[in-house]
Amino acid sequence: MTRTVTLSVTAGLDGSRESRAAAEWAAREAQLLGLPLKLIQVWEPVPEPMAQAPLLGVETQQHWTERIPRDAAEGIRARHPGLDVTVEQLSGRPAEVLADEAKDAELLVLGSRGLSGIAGFLVGSVGLAVVAHADRPVVLVRAEEQAADEHESDPVGIPSAATAFRPVVLGLDIDSPDRELIEFAFAAAARRGTTLRVVHGWNPPPYYAYGLSADLELHASLAQRETTVLTEVMRPWRKKFPEVEVTEESHYGTPGSHLVDASRDASLVVVGRRIRRSPFGAHIGPVTHAVLHHAMAPVAVVPHN
Repeated sequence: MTRTVTLSVTAGLDGSRESRAAAEWAAREAQLLGLPLKLIQVWEPVPEPMAQAPLLGVETQQHWTERIPRDAAEGIRARHPGLDVTVEQLSGRPAEVLADEAKDAELLVLGSRGLSGIAGFLVGSVGLAVVAHADRPVVLVRAEEQAADEHESDPVGIPSAATAFRPVVLGLDIDSPDRELIEFAFAAAARRGTTLRVVHGWNPPPYYAYGLSADLELHASLAQRETTVLTEVMRPWRKKFPEVEVTEESHYGTPGSHLVDASRDASLVVVGRRIRRSPFGAHIGPVTHAVLHHAMAPVAVVPHN
């Protein structure tokens, strides 16, 4: 993925647990990339009568616009010595401001509440809107995410950030494989020194579907075709990134389900979003939507044409 100007890894911060987890993930990724970290706190102005209320007065506004990002930055600097951390407070609608900020970022990182007792995210309207409209990759991080979660357990089974990274998982549509999406996933695996696990899900054409369950030979033929095409798609990328070990998986069934399953052992899941210029609706796609809501690892959504 070619960039003429590389500025920073940017994280949205609102003081919540999920945004703090996102900021910590962004700090780790900024160090891997050798880039500065920018923390963005967006204050959405309230109507003047509400601003006069005791709980929404000057002191509360000052707390949210100054203390929270300042404290977060100080904590990150202490935990990540040498990392260049800046803070910026902006005013406006959070989804619009963050999507605009993403234009000048290598990555935009946002928090997403974890579903209590269930694997996956609870992606709010702001996160979905930013993912749907940002022109740069957006990473969603759960509130419970910790550095050790991205790594293999140590020899006695204890989570540890000192062990090797878990694989990066790439969800790929082999009928329209996008160069930016694939390159993003390979680069993420390379800087982590880990395996890239490419997962492809397929279903038979509608005119085959009725006879598929009874025709095992036809099923095997279709499965072999999907596997062969996947191998051919990945061949030039293996040559471009020889240091990255690649595993390829072509599964019959819903792609989103296979990616969610793969996320259980992943450090990062990478999926795509086709860019559509219509101003109406959240154009995310069913597979990416499913992964965003149910994955157990951070999810990077890469927009592409």
